[in-house]
Amino acid sequence: MQMVSAKGVSIPVIGLGTWPMRGSACQETVETALALGYRHVDTAQMYENEAEVGAGIRASGLPRDAVFLTTKVLPELTSAAKMPKSVEESLRKLKVDSVDLLLAHWPYPSIPVRETVETLSELKRRGLARNIGVSNYTVKLLDEAVAASPEPLIVNQIEYHPFVDQTKVLDTVRRHGMAVTAYSPVARGRVIGNPVIEKIAAAHGKSATQVSLRWLVQQDVIVIPKSTHPERLKANLDIFDFVLSDREMAEIDALGGNSHIVNAPDRVPQWD
Repeated sequence: MQMVSAKGVSIPVIGLGTWPMRGSACQETVETALALGYRHVDTAQMYENEAEVGAGIRASGLPRDAVFLTTKVLPELTSAAKMPKSVEESLRKLKVDSVDLLLAHWPYPSIPVRETVETLSELKRRGLARNIGVSNYTVKLLDEAVAASPEPLIVNQIEYHPFVDQTKVLDTVRRHGMAVTAYSPVARGRVIGNPVIEKIAAAHGKSATQVSLRWLVQQDVIVIPKSTHPERLKANLDIFDFVLSDREMAEIDALGGNSHIVNAPDRVPQWD
């Protein structure tokens, strides 16, 4: 599995996204993905599936250290008073001693960024997380978080796919030596049928989904596509036997001009 490095930490470039999977289907999908070769699983308190994700990892038979495990703290629990207990509960559900990456899931207006990253850092020092980071942070918030964090932040997880221009956020992440994880990397399936992407896919004998994932991976962006279908899970891994040309990369880049967001909860930031 190809890796992305951030501040000396290696992260598998393809992970399994688990939202909105629940129950036995979630556990079975995690187990299937790991059997196919995935070594990175992404969950969150918000998804209400941490127990099933943990069960799937255990059922895979893989050693704990073989799987890079990420979870995320509910936005309203990212305070010094609430985050520690919430993370301890996440670990109980996952049945692990620590996660490989702990993220603040969204900025929360009433909780200062400094308080959030200081608490994340304390949890890292306590051994509950091997690494820490943030999710859905804009340029301003990311600069503030990095300046205030006692421990290194290694990831900013953001919505990123061919239909949204995240150039400014990516530039900021890289300036800080961090990595980007792209959620909704195929825009919830909306890349399928796009004329530009389909034309490029046909030229390579690949699907539009595979081309979109390849476009991200060629930018050293980590991707966490979600699927419950074994054949699609396998296809998502099958993106390392072709390379997009500079021209093809630029053609896909141009699709982001309208900055079309496919996730828009009330707390979504205004992207730069």
